[in-house]
Amino acid sequence: MEDLDRFENELIERYAQHPVLANIARLPEEDFAAVLLQRRFLSLAFTPAYDLAIDLLNDEEGLRIARVILREEYPDNRGNTRSHREDMTADMIRLGVSREALVHSRPTAATRLAIDATFDLIADAGTRADADLRVLTILRFWGEILVSVEYGRLWERMEPRFDQDGENASRFYFPHHQHDAKAEPLVTAGLLATTHADRLATRVGAYLGSGGAAAADSFREMEERSLRIKVDFYDQFLPALERTPARTGS
Repeated sequence: MEDLDRFENELIERYAQHPVLANIARLPEEDFAAVLLQRRFLSLAFTPAYDLAIDLLNDEEGLRIARVILREEYPDNRGNTRSHREDMTADMIRLGVSREALVHSRPTAATRLAIDATFDLIADAGTRADADLRVLTILRFWGEILVSVEYGRLWERMEPRFDQDGENASRFYFPHHQHDAKAEPLVTAGLLATTHADRLATRVGAYLGSGGAAAADSFREMEERSLRIKVDFYDQFLPALERTPARTGS
């Protein structure tokens, strides 16, 4: 399983080095706001994507983990606590995105394609003989690990704006960067699982451990296709980066 862990880490690093994410500090405010507004639509698709995946899973332990993660998005059934989507909106407003911009924003063609491709990927995975491995791999990589990576990059620009008397005031971006992350290698995640990615890894690792070369191929395919969806989403902001001159040292 160590070779799969190396493969995964290479994909993670490739994503972290996407030009838009790696140079997020260079974007003008209006373009940074556009990234946040479009990324919001992917977040709005997170819960229905998890619901679809749950419909397609047979693995009981995997189902339980996915249900727990989904329910964390809505932490209070009495209506007194904000959902994670509301926390995201609050963070965006603190970052300077106006309510007017939020109200009038609509998903771009590239954003709609990313959302559609995600649902297609999950649905297709559900038709395969090894559906449980494929669906759990998508949830872990698309829904948790890559989210943590991109929010970690965005946080490099956001962090100063969330300093409130020495305390971190972020309710969405930083907490998700932390609790979605891959914190342990696949082979040990089952023993030390504290993040969403590592909880899901307990089941992904079990299938990889018993499935041989075919399982490894499915794992690689799902992760590569998940990464492609994410990269295509951020590629839409490359023109904004290209028209922004690189900063030079003093």
